[in-house]
Amino acid sequence: MKATKKTLTSSHWGIGLVEAIDGQIINVLPYKNDPAPSKLNSNIPASTQGNARVLKPAFRKSWLLNGPGDTTTERGKDVFVELDWDEALDRIAKELSRVREQHGNESIFAGSYGWASAGRFHHAQSQLKRFLNTQGGFVTSEGNYSYNAALVFMPHIVGNFRESIAQATRWSVIAKHSKRVICFGGVPIRNGQISDGGIHKHRLPENLKACADAGIKFINISPLRSDLMPDLSAEWLPAHPGTDTALMMGIAHTLLSEGLHDQSFLDRYTVGFSKVATYLTGKLDGSPKTAEWAERMSGISAERIRKLAREMSEDRTMISIAAGLQRGDYGEQPLWMAVTLAAMLGQVGLPGGGYTIAYGVNGNVGNIERLFRAGAFSQGENPVETFIPVAMISDLLLNPGGKYHYDGKEYTFPDIKMVWWAGGNPFHHHQDLNRLRKAFQKPDTIIVNEMNWTSTARHADIILPIAGPQERTDFGAGKSDNALVPMPEAIEPVGSSITEYEIYSRLGERLGNVEDFTEGKTADEWLSELWEVTRTNGQAFGVTLPNWNEFITGDIIAIPDPSPNQVFLSEFRADPIANPLKTPSGKIELYSETIASFGLGDCPGHATWFPPRDLEMGLKAKYPLYLLSGQPGTRLHSQFDNGEFSISQKINGREPVLIHPDDASERDILNGGIVEMFNERGACLAGARVTKKIAKGNIFLCTGAWYDPDFDAPKDRDRHGNPNVLTHDNKTSNLSQSPAAHSALVQIRNFEGKIPNITVHEQPKFASLENREKT
Repeated sequence: MKATKKTLTSSHWGIGLVEAIDGQIINVLPYKNDPAPSKLNSNIPASTQGNARVLKPAFRKSWLLNGPGDTTTERGKDVFVELDWDEALDRIAKELSRVREQHGNESIFAGSYGWASAGRFHHAQSQLKRFLNTQGGFVTSEGNYSYNAALVFMPHIVGNFRESIAQATRWSVIAKHSKRVICFGGVPIRNGQISDGGIHKHRLPENLKACADAGIKFINISPLRSDLMPDLSAEWLPAHPGTDTALMMGIAHTLLSEGLHDQSFLDRYTVGFSKVATYLTGKLDGSPKTAEWAERMSGISAERIRKLAREMSEDRTMISIAAGLQRGDYGEQPLWMAVTLAAMLGQVGLPGGGYTIAYGVNGNVGNIERLFRAGAFSQGENPVETFIPVAMISDLLLNPGGKYHYDGKEYTFPDIKMVWWAGGNPFHHHQDLNRLRKAFQKPDTIIVNEMNWTSTARHADIILPIAGPQERTDFGAGKSDNALVPMPEAIEPVGSSITEYEIYSRLGERLGNVEDFTEGKTADEWLSELWEVTRTNGQAFGVTLPNWNEFITGDIIAIPDPSPNQVFLSEFRADPIANPLKTPSGKIELYSETIASFGLGDCPGHATWFPPRDLEMGLKAKYPLYLLSGQPGTRLHSQFDNGEFSISQKINGREPVLIHPDDASERDILNGGIVEMFNERGACLAGARVTKKIAKGNIFLCTGAWYDPDFDAPKDRDRHGNPNVLTHDNKTSNLSQSPAAHSALVQIRNFEGKIPNITVHEQPKFASLENREKT
């Protein structure tokens, strides 16, 4: 008789009920109380137990035979040799000691950016960084790919951006008080199904629908119609990519020229508007930012721009800025202009008015926040102070000793000899992957902790198989959600996978200081201790939680919403003297003396228009289509790309690319055909999906298809459909050094020839070295 086991699990995209039979995950069912459960959980069985699973520790053959730094066969093209755990850990301990002794801890980079387990103990970043901190420290990264420009820039003009996300006006308030929501970049539901650390209930779809039912008008300013739910019956204004700043300036110029702006609000709550007005009227550069000017930039008619300005001034309007807007060239500018436009309307701090940046970036924003923090595994203190902005990994590896500017200061890249990556996939989230491949040839040693043979694993020297979230015991507690989720082990680890806690504990034993990492505790003892911290934190808010044994064998515990009716910046509006902002003036800085003092040509002292770089370089004649890329609806970034749901939405194994019928017809492209996209940086294949949901002149290709280069093809063409072979590695500006990947031009054509097989969902090639000496 088969043994059936059902256990709860938590992921960044929701709660699921794992059904396992005889140690195999058969299904992951939706949680009963979720009004709009994500289908992403259905990816778990096939990916966890699939052909790409890393089964044993593996070493790149050239590194194993010839030592660290060997490039006899470059990373990404070499074969691997599987070893047992003891030998693998002996070699890692020896190499870590060598690098520290010969080059110092500033030569070690820990890349742990990503969305691994939602568990609070088996958290890849915390585990890796805690271990390396006990070994003398490491170079780290600062910020994130999702909204890095906002993290660096917004504190100069409004205040801490993470705090502003937590304080975002609730959609329930918008439903009661707003008349319209202007969505620059939409509010994509595919993004809103995710929340870092876990999500209890998917509230965004029903909250948006409630707004529409209340009569609120939505306007979707995006080249992609599906960036807003069809239920909202939104007006679609498909502005050219990268022109949102210009469009907002056209609206602002209309407000100013027709006297529709709120001067009293500007006088009391902001600084610097006179300089902004001078720029808008063209007195500085001889180019008034009129509606007609904005039409030439954005493609939206001047008549509609003027009408939109008047509508926004007449009624309560919420301005929503998608996080993706700041991931383009000069990405700080649409953020600054959105704040400027909201200030000119004078509705900041009023219920349902003002602006919000990053609605939809996570499922919690505007929907829910956590009442208290759960216990978490401490990373300890890093003795190394050196860091890089998160999107500068290629720059770091390619330019040791090079100088760069960041937030008004100058920094120097260290010389990295070892990279240790865990809980992330840079060959998904980084831009210009051909450049990244070159950068990954530079270090002596690259270690990657992984469940599957992603392209990042294939570009490493040492790959360590990690037990997945359903293969260990943990608990989920969203960073921004309001539920605590037991995560008991559902199956035993596949192959010889073990937990990262065990890896670092065993390495600590070899290096002689295991107690610094473990404090003498087992994983179970740590879990119990972290839960006690959670119980104590809950008690401070009147929440009584059960003991660990009762919790881990029980159901989800939902926690009350701490602020269901919150309005962003309402306290500041009520009394700006008693509640000043955390800016130099205490007010909204429409002109920033601080930023102006940095003397940056690509980010001056007020919101400024810059055309996208590829356009400035005159590339549109050769590459006439704007490439849009965004979070997929079939997986979280690249996670579980080889899962059943993810694969079911591909076309002949390739990621689908959306193309307008007119653009398809001009190129004889048929729906379902395999196409090739290319520009100067690279090329990739994809499956054509011909649709009017994308505006003419644009194509949309989701991120996250595991990078699968064909080294026999021109430009090492990606077989699978990863857009980051086409995106540039320039940064938004010298202020924040953020990714600007949403500013690429490409050409597309039918693929001619034999369609290559996808290889990255299978095992790589292995070799046997039976006669080697164990060194």
